[in-house]
Amino acid sequence: MKFDGRKAQRVKMDHKQPVNLMGSDGTWRRSCVLLDVSQSGAKIEVEGTLDVLQAKEFFLLLSSTGLAYRRCELVWIDGTTAGVHFVNADAKKRPVNGQAAVTQSSVQSK
Repeated sequence: MKFDGRKAQRVKMDHKQPVNLMGSDGTWRRSCVLLDVSQSGAKIEVEGTLDVLQAKEFFLLLSSTGLAYRRCELVWIDGTTAGVHFVNADAKKRPVNGQAAVTQSSVQSK
């Protein structure tokens, strides 16, 4: 039984894992540290201002070249720490006005 109510088990990082956040349109980038990660999301510590996270959706760049990344949406912010949910390409939202809406974002990893 899980005590924190999470669906996916999280892996806590033993060492600081540097990653970056980048806006969906590529106009901004922030350095951050990956604190823990699961199949469905992650907890990060953001360096610098958090004003860019008002965009709600962005990319978590897992490699320095940007070839490994996940599309994310902001779930919560507490000081310099934030929780993100990975957006899946095949995830479907609940029906809206009787029709199913498909998320048009994708999860990319090379």
